[in-house]
This record gives sequence, structure tokens and C-alpha cells, in this order.
Amino acid sequence: MSEARVAATSPVLPPPVLRPNLPLGVVVAMSCLALFMVVLDSTIVTVALPDMRAGLGMSTDQQQWVVSGYLLTLGGFLLLAARAGDLFGHKRVYLFGAVVFPVASLIGGLATDPIVLIVARIVQGAGAAALAPTSLSLITASHTDEREREHALSLWSMMGGVAGLAGVVLGGVLTAELSWRWVLFVNVPPGVVLFVAGVMFLRSSVGTQRTQLDLPGALCVTLGIGALTYGLSEASAQGWDSPNTVVSLVAAVILGAAFLWVEARGSHPLIPLDLLRPRTLRIANLLMFCLGVTLTALLFFLSLYCQQVLGYSALRTGMAMLPVTVVFIIGGITARQLMPVVGPRNLLVAGGLLAAAGIAWLGTLPTHSAYVSHILLPNLVGGFGISIMLLAVTISGTAGVDPKNAGAASGLLNTSRQIGGAVGLAVLVTVASRVTSHASQNKGHLDALVQGYRIALLVNGGLMLIAGLAALALPAMAAAKEEKSPEPFEGQTAATRT
Repeated sequence: MSEARVAATSPVLPPPVLRPNLPLGVVVAMSCLALFMVVLDSTIVTVALPDMRAGLGMSTDQQQWVVSGYLLTLGGFLLLAARAGDLFGHKRVYLFGAVVFPVASLIGGLATDPIVLIVARIVQGAGAAALAPTSLSLITASHTDEREREHALSLWSMMGGVAGLAGVVLGGVLTAELSWRWVLFVNVPPGVVLFVAGVMFLRSSVGTQRTQLDLPGALCVTLGIGALTYGLSEASAQGWDSPNTVVSLVAAVILGAAFLWVEARGSHPLIPLDLLRPRTLRIANLLMFCLGVTLTALLFFLSLYCQQVLGYSALRTGMAMLPVTVVFIIGGITARQLMPVVGPRNLLVAGGLLAAAGIAWLGTLPTHSAYVSHILLPNLVGGFGISIMLLAVTISGTAGVDPKNAGAASGLLNTSRQIGGAVGLAVLVTVASRVTSHASQNKGHLDALVQGYRIALLVNGGLMLIAGLAALALPAMAAAKEEKSPEPFEGQTAATRT
């Protein structure tokens, strides 16, 4: 439905996040670029880690923190940034992220000391936490027509899927042709574009809210997620029985319980517990958690397999993943076309089964593989399954949410994805390490290493199978119903009215 038709049939004012007389495509472009940067940086450093280690003299633990430091603050501050957008205005939070993210990237790229690089990555994660939920809430708050909203969300979800794979490709190209520093410098130009666009095109959307941010709840959830992420990352490096791991995980449990207690009794909760009552939202977050595990772990293990086992260069590793990026784009377009016909539930079930099959196929990787049969084809199958799930789970997780809680709902989805990546990677790396250690008693180093990768990938495939089956609990044909009720809303979506 066109914007002119929306204006003619609705008495509401122009979307509060966008200046008058500007097309909604401006918000979509800004949201997609912001999400692309955030997701890209969760994977772009993967193939550059060996060069970073050689260039800065990093230890193994420091090398690990280049990845986990970013995920730690990204996952820990997502909910705080999402709720801050609802209370204080999406524009303010958006501009904060648009400044912090590229500045931290520039400092990290200029680093001559490992500690400076790690701190820059931690700060970069905080900027990403501000950009991630606002990139989605800008769309949900500005698109009042269900069909236009679904189209925008399809582009947004597809961009997130493509960015994860593009990170590996672009990281390989930049590391090989320039240096590892450019995997961080690359964020500066789009960061400037996002900031200028935010100043020019967005306007304050605080509205009439006068509530205070739930600082106790924010503190509990941020520290709790941070402790969980840190504990699991320590488990992969030092073992599950190490003091750091045990203390961190116990602290995460205590802080999680404290967060629920604060939210249940607070007058202005960070995440209203009523928001979690709809079964659809709970299931959507579970599925997004599983997708976060799969996307992060799949790229991590394939990158290591190509470089450590097959001897690929960083550039060749990136190029090996390029066809999967194309499949993600095709899958996103296919999901957009099928959504009104089959609904999100059927797409999620089919996508989960395809993803599980593709990843299980990867679980047969040999020590000496053929690229087409052992890497390309299973990646195409699994990648297509994952790509058609991303749109469906985003639609399911945001349908029926009151616009005043749009930031909270989008923050939950983004948190589920990022924490899924951090938690899942830590667990699967631990699994792979234990299997490799045990197998090395009877096999050579490469054979033992590959066996560890195989088991981790098979566990990952089993998780996607569970996700596909869990999607059966979602309402049937929800998207088709929404397509039949495209009239605009104010404070309520068509799905809520239904």
C-alpha cells in the first residue's frame, strides 16, 4: 500500500521518527545499514585473528577476547539500549551508537597494543548495542501499514543474515589485500553516513512519556548477561571447573533471579513481564537464540576448518563463503514471497529442517575434502534454510506488540540472537576441544581436530532440528491473516486487533 493511501485513510500524524515529506525508504535504508554494521562486526574479525595475533604479539587469551569482548558488551547492553529508546527517544540512542561504534572502530584499527584493541572492541560492542535495537524499532515505529511493515522487516532480516556471512568474505579480502586493521577501519565511512542521516532525517520521538529508566533492572540484566557470557567464554578456555567459570556462572544465575524480582515489582520495568506472556513472542525468542548459535558457530568452525585444516588463505576462505551470501539473499526474497501464502510457522518448520540437514551434512567433513561436495553444497542447503527463517521469526516476534514497547520487543530479539551466538559458541568450542583432546590420543593432530569440528557441527544441526519442531507451536497462517488486514494502526497492530 502506498504512503498516499495510508495518509488518505488515516487521521494520524506522520511517523514520529521521520521528518515530514520524506519517504519511509530512508528509515529502511538507515536501519538496514545499522544492522549490517552490527552483525558484520561479529564475524569480520574471525579470519583476521591470525594476522592480529602476529601483528600485535597477542596471546591466545587476548586473541579470544577480540571476539568475546565485542559479544559481551553487545549482548549485555542490548536490553538497556532498547528500553532507553522507548523512554528517551530512538533518535538519541541511535545517534549515540552512530558516534561510539565508528570511533571505537577507528581506535581499534590504530591500536599498537593488544589491550587497546580489546578495550576498543568492548566499547565498540556498547555502540553496537545502541544501534541494533533501534535499527528494528525505527521500522516498527514508522511503518503503520502492515504490508509495508512486513516488506521493510523482510529487507531488515535479510540484511542481518547476509551481514554475518559477508563479514567472513569481506574480512578475508581486507586482511589479504590490505591488513587486519581494515576490518575495523571499514566501519568508519558508514558510521559517518549513519550519523549525518540521523541528524538530518530523524526527529525526536520521546512523546509524552515521563518515566525513569529502570536502572536497577538494567544493572542486573547487563551484569547478569555479561557474567554469563564471560563464564562461558572462560569455560571454553580454562574448563567448566575453573574458579573463573564457576564464579561467573553462579553470579549470572543470582543476577538473573534478581532481575526477575526487580521487574516484577518495579513501577517502570526495563522489560514489562506482561510483554513475555504471548506464546508467539516467547517461541520467537527461543528460535532467534537458536539462529544466533547456528550463524555464529557455523562461520567460526568453517573459517577454522578452511585455514587450519585445508590450509586456505584468509582471502580464499572468504571467497569460499561468497556463494552462501548469495543464497541468503535468494532465501530472503523467497521468504518474502511465500510469507502471505504459507505463513511464518510453515516457513520456520521448513527452514529448520533444511538448516538441520545442511549442517548435519557438514558434520561429515573429512580431513581432505572436496570443496563442492563437502563445503559448498551443504552450506547452500543449510544457508537457504536459515535465511528463510530469519524473516519469519522477526515477523512472529514483533507482531501484536504495542508500539510503545517496540524497543523492548526488538531488544529481546536482538539479545536472543547475540547471546545465542556467545553462549552457543562457548559451548560448542568446549565440545569440540574435549572431543579433539580425547581423539588426539589415537589419531593425528589434524584428524583429531576435524573430529572435534564434526561433533560440534552435528550438535549444532540437532539444535536447528529442535528449533524447526518448536516452531510447530506457533499459530498457523498468521502472516496471511495480517495480509488481509492492511489498514494502518495507532497504538495497535492488525494482529492485536485480530
